[in-house]
Amino acid sequence: MKKAVFFDIDGTLIDVSVGQIHISDKVRTALNDLKAAGHLIFIASGRPLDFLDSELVNFGFNGFVLMNGAVAVIDNKIIFKDAINQQIIRDVCSYCDKENIEYVLESHPKVYLHKNFNLLESFYDSIGIDTKKFERDFNIDDFSTYKIEFLTNRDDAGQLYYNLMQMPTLTGITDPFHCQNLELYAQKNSKASGILHVLDYLGIDLNQSYAFGDGLNDVEMIKTIGCGMAMENGNPKLKELAKYIVPSVQDDGVAYGIYNYILD
Repeated sequence: MKKAVFFDIDGTLIDVSVGQIHISDKVRTALNDLKAAGHLIFIASGRPLDFLDSELVNFGFNGFVLMNGAVAVIDNKIIFKDAINQQIIRDVCSYCDKENIEYVLESHPKVYLHKNFNLLESFYDSIGIDTKKFERDFNIDDFSTYKIEFLTNRDDAGQLYYNLMQMPTLTGITDPFHCQNLELYAQKNSKASGILHVLDYLGIDLNQSYAFGDGLNDVEMIKTIGCGMAMENGNPKLKELAKYIVPSVQDDGVAYGIYNYILD
């Protein structure tokens, strides 16, 4: 029976916090073995498409659940998209401009970063995201936004981010590795909701679905999926919810999970 398997990126397939920016050979082989067995593999990420390395885009994944479920793509076809209300986007940008908070507006397939936002540009370059692909001169009303990320070096960043998370219909999460970042997205969307759209489109039963994750934005996914697996390096809350805990990303935990719980 055909299975659908979903993979978080950061802390699961790779770990930019320790400089691991490529999928290991063992995990690469395991992913190919999944496909060879007739199963489908998907990225399920908080990232937009423009944040994905060419290795991930061109690897051969059957599709992508992006921006915490706001966009779902199968075989290069968008099967679901749900943008944030445009007036809310205007309000967020106005607040950030007033408070000197840099932000990147994530659309599909492009992302938009003002040309004078050097702090965010340097940050993304430092973790291997190619900012040369970003649109730098734009009007925010000319495209739809599905998620927003923020960065500021102000001492009161916590309060500023709290204020942003009070915007209507939005929720957010701060980056556990860098602590200065916030990502903001619609409350009704999550990796889980995006995955359900994929399974429904493909006619695959929830019991034949699997997922690997490590962070708090994987909680809904791990709770919803047929078989949720958390990385040993993952957040303790996520590990409590997972059916299985697999070895860390550095120890090729995804390969372990594939061979022991999916292809066993």
